[in-house]
Amino acid sequence: MRQYLGHLAASDPLHSYLRDAILPQLVVSDREPRWRVYRVSPASDVYLYEDKWTQAHVVGKFYAHSRGLNGSNAPQTAENERRNLDFARSLGLDSLPDYVVRPLGVNPGLGDLLVIEHIAGEQLDSVIEAAAGNGRDERLFRKLSGLARFFARLHNATAGPELVDFARTQGYYDRVVGYLAAHAGISARRINRLRELGHGYANRAAMWQDVQVAVHGDATPSNFLFGRGQDVYAIDLERMHRDDRVYDVGRLCGELKHCFLQMTGNIDRAEPFVGHFLWEYAGHFPDREQTFAALTARLPFHLGLTLLRIARNSWLEDGYRNRLVHEAKVILLGGLL
Repeated sequence: MRQYLGHLAASDPLHSYLRDAILPQLVVSDREPRWRVYRVSPASDVYLYEDKWTQAHVVGKFYAHSRGLNGSNAPQTAENERRNLDFARSLGLDSLPDYVVRPLGVNPGLGDLLVIEHIAGEQLDSVIEAAAGNGRDERLFRKLSGLARFFARLHNATAGPELVDFARTQGYYDRVVGYLAAHAGISARRINRLRELGHGYANRAAMWQDVQVAVHGDATPSNFLFGRGQDVYAIDLERMHRDDRVYDVGRLCGELKHCFLQMTGNIDRAEPFVGHFLWEYAGHFPDREQTFAALTARLPFHLGLTLLRIARNSWLEDGYRNRLVHEAKVILLGGLL
């Protein structure tokens, strides 16, 4: 929910930057802009700027204070995300039905600012909520089909030749578990069990055999929006890097499980949607059944990692955090049996 903060002062250097470098890319206007400012999220330095006269909207992301546990090890800078956005768009993901948001400018001197176009779409979060609470399952199935197409296009356009380095992703898993041990009040016994289960996947040949692709890197519901039909808009490519395609696919499936667990109390409510998404993704390959089998063989590790990653969030209640950790353990163990 965005929060209105007031108007950007004309004396603020950001005002002149938006006026002179950004606004002319969107509209022609000879009137001095008057920028309304909205905070997009209380947890991040992301703001929406709206010109009162032209109704032009842009989004500003300030990277100066970016921190966090980053599985991609990618630099969290405005210039890095602009490069990622430009690269993804160069693959043909610059027109519907698969559209990556357009970067409009970078200004390191203004809090390491990235300005991107504003997309007025419906977030995946709300589509999931409508399915969980109002029974709008068919709509979520339809949107997930579009999202599967988007991921398949991104991954297939950037595949190979180097093989997946599972050790890197397992290193991220260890950092997530370490964070839970230090900050989340998880018992030493449970932490040791999680480490044991995570390392149990290292000797699975399937975790190493696929080729690397360019992954979105932060495949959470808030980073995908939908237009009509199966039109997909992707934002927040700051963590794009080369990895196993299941890094994206598995995270999205793990997020679905978290959403349904949180909204309904039943993690299994997500299963039809997880299966549908994977089957639709596999349908963009020559051998659908073989691809589906390869994905599901690697999926449990990434599902468990995603649930543990979500469990790090400080705003979660202890009971729900413990439930996420329990579900992650069950999934990780099941994948090893």
